Amino acid sequence: MKTVINSPDILTSEGVVLEDEDRLSAVTFAKPDVDSILEKGLMCADMHYHTNYSDSFTSVKSALKLAKKRRVGFTISDHNLIGGIEKAFELNGPDGPFLVPGVEISSWDGPHILVYFYSLNDLREYWTKNTKPYISRSPWLGIDKGTEWILDSLEDWNCVVSAAHPLGYLGTVKGLQKAIDVGRLDRDVAKRFDAFEVICSGMFRWNNIDARDHAIEYGLGFTGGSDGHLIDELGKVLTVSDATDLDSFLDNIVKHRTTVVGKEKNIPKKFVMGTTSVIRFVTSCPISSFVRKMEFVRYSGTKNKP
Repeated sequence: MKTVINSPDILTSEGVVLEDEDRLSAVTFAKPDVDSILEKGLMCADMHYHTNYSDSFTSVKSALKLAKKRRVGFTISDHNLIGGIEKAFELNGPDGPFLVPGVEISSWDGPHILVYFYSLNDLREYWTKNTKPYISRSPWLGIDKGTEWILDSLEDWNCVVSAAHPLGYLGTVKGLQKAIDVGRLDRDVAKRFDAFEVICSGMFRWNNIDARDHAIEYGLGFTGGSDGHLIDELGKVLTVSDATDLDSFLDNIVKHRTTVVGKEKNIPKKFVMGTTSVIRFVTSCPISSFVRKMEFVRYSGTKNKP
């Protein structure tokens, strides 16, 4: 069962309560200084990264190698699929990078939902029961279930739930806050999340600032990730925590004890990332992706696929 924290305040590692305005300093738009982070005894991870198990060409092996070189942890949050993170745990050695079991679930009604589990076995069991049966022939697009159904299915699992790129991509409803703003979801749905992704490098600065401010408004924690689809993006946005292991790292997100540091990609890199994702779709499942998009248009406004 997830721990629910309703207070909009943040507790520092020293136990000092900070007011909402002080949480602004927990989000830093700058290149991560990994040396400084590690020298302070903190843990860090890129909490949103994709591999060739979904819409990226990056291999798991390459991601592990680079993460080790850059001394950062990460999760493989492929769309609706967990083969990448399973492979990462299989290949990772005792001196390898810190890994977070995770998945990015693309909901029927739009929002993308990042879910982090305290064990790989829990992730695998949840996915087998609640995601796999509802994946379409175009596996990286929205499953047959909507946001509220997905949240209901997560209630009894030990996990942390974060809204990916809450303001959406290029006006789409692939973000929770965007879906709320256009009236697709009720505002109270946001309070069922544990966190908002407050820096996503694929977004623009003003989108990330809005995400941070909404997280504070709803009393939610912070996560950050590159949403990387290219190998060099790994670790460009980090969630930082005064933690010693996976359990305390995830606990600190819920308890509002994380900071996030990173920068958005420039326009050319955004274009390259988007092109890479599109090419991956076109070369893998073009017909089924087109059919799926038509289903979204036909049944627009329904919570789940009829």
